[in-house]
Amino acid sequence: MIDLNAGAQLPAAPANVLRIVQLGGLGEIGRNMAVLEINKELLIVDCGVLFPDETQPGVDLILPDFEPIRDRLDQISAMVITHGHEDHIGAIPYLLRERPDIPIYSGRLTLALIANKLKEFRISGNLIPVSDREIIRAGEFEVQFLAVTHSIPDAYGLFIKTVGGNIVHSGDYKNDPTPLDGRVTDIEFLTKAGDLGVDLLMIDSTGAEYPGVVESERTLAPVLNDLVATAPGRIIVASFASHIHRVQQIINAAEKNGRNVALLGRSMVNTQRIARELGYLKARTETLINIDDVDSLPDNKVIVICTGSQGEPLAALSRIANRDHKLSISPGDTVILASSLVPGNETAVNNIINKLIRQGAEVIHKGNAEVHVSGHGSAGELIELMQVVRPKNVMAVHGEHRHQVANRKLATSIGVTESRIIVADNGAVIDLKKSGPEIVGQVDVGMVFVDGSSVGELAETSLTDRRILGEEGFISIFVAVDLVAGKVIAGPELHARGFAEDDSVFDDVIPQIVAVLETALAAGTIEARTLAQLVRRTTGKWVASRHSRRPMIVPVVVEA
Repeated sequence: MIDLNAGAQLPAAPANVLRIVQLGGLGEIGRNMAVLEINKELLIVDCGVLFPDETQPGVDLILPDFEPIRDRLDQISAMVITHGHEDHIGAIPYLLRERPDIPIYSGRLTLALIANKLKEFRISGNLIPVSDREIIRAGEFEVQFLAVTHSIPDAYGLFIKTVGGNIVHSGDYKNDPTPLDGRVTDIEFLTKAGDLGVDLLMIDSTGAEYPGVVESERTLAPVLNDLVATAPGRIIVASFASHIHRVQQIINAAEKNGRNVALLGRSMVNTQRIARELGYLKARTETLINIDDVDSLPDNKVIVICTGSQGEPLAALSRIANRDHKLSISPGDTVILASSLVPGNETAVNNIINKLIRQGAEVIHKGNAEVHVSGHGSAGELIELMQVVRPKNVMAVHGEHRHQVANRKLATSIGVTESRIIVADNGAVIDLKKSGPEIVGQVDVGMVFVDGSSVGELAETSLTDRRILGEEGFISIFVAVDLVAGKVIAGPELHARGFAEDDSVFDDVIPQIVAVLETALAAGTIEARTLAQLVRRTTGKWVASRHSRRPMIVPVVVEA
């Protein structure tokens, strides 16, 4: 048994026991990273980022916490990546900063996206491409890559064999029978894996709450084509840069209706360039134009595909909505949000929709048109996967806690004993034993914030301060006191930012501050820190009672 208070470091597993620890991706949608261990060798599955929400102002990215394996980096045999989405590859450069020679295996497109990312960090990386059903051996691990359909090409599930048991990791899973690229989920081999024996199925939980099956990406083609055919002016489509199949469908509709396509946003331009060079995206040479050439064409001959479908403040669509971009909205323009909302982004996206509509655009989104299908399978597909694989044990991964619990219910509905189903939090240490999976301990894992050039230096207390500053405002107070006379001789001077337009709003509290200070001075209080606390407390109570606000209050008390 591992001491639950053992700290952040990950102790070695017993001999021939397969251990699983998620450093991210449980109880959240993002920063997916699993550490598998057998006989003191580690295999990393995915290494992604989580994007900040509105409660984390100024944060660029959130990484998995590498601290539990930091003293064991030399024991990593390999990293295997299921696909090229940021929540699965975005943290790789930060891990490679600490050990740059880790072998990384994945599909060609995924590795090209990783290489492009590593270039910014001046890291070459040991990138090794694989193909469907290919087997690689990394120390104690044998890993076979199995095709699965998702919202990006080259997505894989994994069949991992060890002396401690066999694992099927679904990756981000969907069983689309008619995918855009013709590459279907490898149900045939998943069935064979079930015949060989699967001790643990690590299964995508994102769609577990939704009944039935997700429609094919191809079902969007007629919807997108109708929108493109009937839109009177320019069309601006916001999508994830990595959703290459969706971009392909928009290009197909553009070519069918005689429109040119311009890409906008650095990640959109880079990702589609890579996809086109590798043959994953197809477009006629004359279809694609530079964004600078948009204004030279009639409005009804243009489609702009941009980033910003999640309301990211610096993305192209946000800047357009905020009139902070050379591309502006005109009455008659159509904006299509061709994606689903990531939880936590609703407010930002709704604000953008309102701004676009105010400027005369018609905004099409999943709420009013069928312009998105998920890349994550619903309950029907997840149940099918469990029935095909026939695992002895199931672990719900990739999703918020409610998704994991919903997945547990799916597993029990087809006869998996509840004691053999793991719903865990990040940092749980799970040993795969003959009696079933057992949570044997917990390692400390936190959120590692990337803030500009700093990594892990931003504390939660600093985020709290930022939230207060952004939501409640800031008040500074200067007071000079005469300790001998026991009097306030200058001030209080109060100045505010983000709280009130006119500092005269504080006229009522100034006498209260003077009275509190002079009472304390008369009682013999002479420490500036204590006097400052009295000023803060008095001002805070007054602001809360009069204005129902809790601004940051910074008092300065000096002896004159």
